[in-house]
Amino acid sequence: MSEPASLVSIPEAPVPANGKAEWFSGADGATLRAATFFPEGPARGTVVLSPGRTEPIEKYFEVVDDLLGRGFAVLVHDWRGQGLSARGLPDRLKGHARGFKTFLSDYKALLDTFEARMPKPWIVMAHSMGGCLTMLALASGENRFAAAVMSAPMLGLNTGGIPPWLATPLSWTVSRVGLAGEYVQGGQYDPLAQTFTGDALTHDEARYDRYMALLRAHPDLAVGGMTWGWADFAVTACAWLRRTKGVEAIKIPVTLVAAELDNRVLNPDQRAIAARIPQGRYLEVAGAYHEILIETDQRRAIFWKAFDETVDPAAPREPLISPNVSD
Repeated sequence: MSEPASLVSIPEAPVPANGKAEWFSGADGATLRAATFFPEGPARGTVVLSPGRTEPIEKYFEVVDDLLGRGFAVLVHDWRGQGLSARGLPDRLKGHARGFKTFLSDYKALLDTFEARMPKPWIVMAHSMGGCLTMLALASGENRFAAAVMSAPMLGLNTGGIPPWLATPLSWTVSRVGLAGEYVQGGQYDPLAQTFTGDALTHDEARYDRYMALLRAHPDLAVGGMTWGWADFAVTACAWLRRTKGVEAIKIPVTLVAAELDNRVLNPDQRAIAARIPQGRYLEVAGAYHEILIETDQRRAIFWKAFDETVDPAAPREPLISPNVSD
């Protein structure tokens, strides 16, 4: 893109301090967007924050503030197909994908682009689809991270009325007969018309309404329903993680924080993956819906406690220095 990258905001969701957006090139030259944020004073490390399906950088401004308050620098990005990154189809509202290898190449390009600028140690933080993709990267040998914490990672997909045994061959077949770019059956919807009571993503109406106000003010950020191509990517990625030995080779501490009442992803698959990681940990947030990071304060606090327990050994907080006391 010829125009400089930018971050958008509304009064209820201002851009966190020291935030800067920029474009970077995906593995195939696609124009993708990322943003960096730095705390006041030296950073104790960097959190690489990867959103879920449909989610732009701007949805995570509150989370960025939480991380800056913990002393971390933050690198957050728009996956291809969402936010202000390049979309896969002319219809911007279609949530589309073409396999997971392109996403992984983009993720490597992100880390390569910012490696010299973002202080170590690095921490993975990811939600839903972002959790699936970062788990794929870790299981494929990505070794630049010291710890990982994921919110409701998509390690098993709720396929609704389609039985799980049918979802993989069906999405594979439909995607290869020229219909990859079409919405899955019943999957088309207007993302700007969603409602708090109908979405069942969080119990916190104020946080939900704040994000919807952001989308309505900046509709270019919005993504709607998934295509058959996206469904094929998702079920294939989850199946790969179930069988790869790379999961057992992940050497860092990994905490998977699940939502007890999740209706988007499957908690048993998260539990099974965590059990295969040598330093894996699984816990559920009681009563939470899928979007734990925009849940109520009480439920978010459970996530942040798990985050601190996981990352503090890898990226210690600045110790308090006691003054010298002379006799």
